[in-house]
Formats: sequence, C-alpha cells, structure tokens
Amino acid sequence: MDTIGVICEPDDAVFGRAAERLAARGFGVEFLPPGEPIRPEDIDALDALANRTVCRQAFDALSYADRNGVETLNGFFPTTALSCRLVVLNALEQIGYRVPAITFKKPDADYVGKNRFRWDGPAGVDADPEFYQQAVGSEPSIERYYALDDGIETHLQALTIRTKLTERRPVLEETTVRVQLATRIRELLDRFDARAIGVDFVVDEHDECYAVDISPVPSFDGAGMERRLADSLASLTTIGA
Repeated sequence: MDTIGVICEPDDAVFGRAAERLAARGFGVEFLPPGEPIRPEDIDALDALANRTVCRQAFDALSYADRNGVETLNGFFPTTALSCRLVVLNALEQIGYRVPAITFKKPDADYVGKNRFRWDGPAGVDADPEFYQQAVGSEPSIERYYALDDGIETHLQALTIRTKLTERRPVLEETTVRVQLATRIRELLDRFDARAIGVDFVVDEHDECYAVDISPVPSFDGAGMERRLADSLASLTTIGA
C-alpha cells in the first residue's frame, strides 16, 4: 500500500476530503503536524509528500524529500521561489501578465503594503511593509485561479473572492475562467516545476486583469477540486515507476 504524507491539519476542509477519497482507493494517508519538526524517518516511510503550509519545518521536510527520492506535489524549489513575492511579480510580468507597479518608498497614491517573503506573513499593524504595490481595481474582490496537475492534464478553477464582507454577496463564488489568463498559468507551472498553484488577479474598471500574487501552497477552498486533488496526489506514487 502506498502512503502519502500531507503537512497540514487532518481536519482541513479540502485535503481532509481528498484523503478520504485516497483511503477509499487503498492509499494510506499520514497527516504531519504543520509547524513542528518532521523526522527524516517519517519522510522515508512515505511514497509521496504534499504540503499545505509555509513554515520552516515544511521547507526542511520538502528539501529532505527532494534529496531522498520522495515525490512531492510542490518540491522545495517551487515552494521557496514562489514564496518570494518579488520573484513572483517578476515571473508574472515575464510571461506577459500585467502587474501593479511597486516601490520601496511609501507612495502618495493608494497602495497595498506587503513583505518580501510569504513566510513572514503580513506586515504588522505598527510595522512598515517591506514594499508597496500599486492598488488597482475598484471592486472589493479578487479573482483566484487554482491550477492543479493530476499527472495527465492541468485542471483550472476560477473563483471570485470578496475581500470585504457584505450581507448580499457570497464570500466565494465560481467565475468564468479567462482563457488568456489560464494559458499563462500553465506556463508558470512548467517554469517552476510545480504541480499546484493559486494565482490572484485584480480586475480594474476597464476590465483589465492585473496579476498580484501567487501561492505555492494553495488551499483549494471553495473550488470543488477534492477529486482532482486526490488524483494528483495519487499520481505522485507512479512517477518514475
């Protein structure tokens, strides 16, 4: 029986349901606690490893898995590189997306403050962000595209996510995939040797799309991709077989 490890809480809404599907197919699933050291011998016992969090312990586990032949959903390199926001913005621009202007000095215009690295989290209330990203778009929402390679094809799902809550609008709702955005997302997967990412877009008043961020540890919340995720995790056990 092949065993797949997942660095996340066992009650995770999406990965938990994907694990149930895998168990029904005869796979073993081991949930590894995020934020705690993971022993090399625990990784050696796995046939594949997936990660749901950005933390030092997860990076250590991915690095060990890559060096020792344990297949990963997103390995150490893509997870690390795609957690560096300036690398991400440069990559998005290089493949043809519009990206907001950035500056390291606080601008007079509207901006979004961010830290350089995803693992640092958002800037604190009393702390200055490490860089400033031009604010684009007038609607309090983003379009999030989830991309997932199941070993045969890449599946995409797009959601509109409300960034400000209202009583009349849902927090998550499915939206139409824009073909010109989807094609480039597949190129991102190829460039970074990743199998799963989330890409955030903001649409301005002229219906122009700006790519503003990437997550190498996508949650897939609300995307209805549990079966696709189970397929992708299962396919890791056959790579190189």
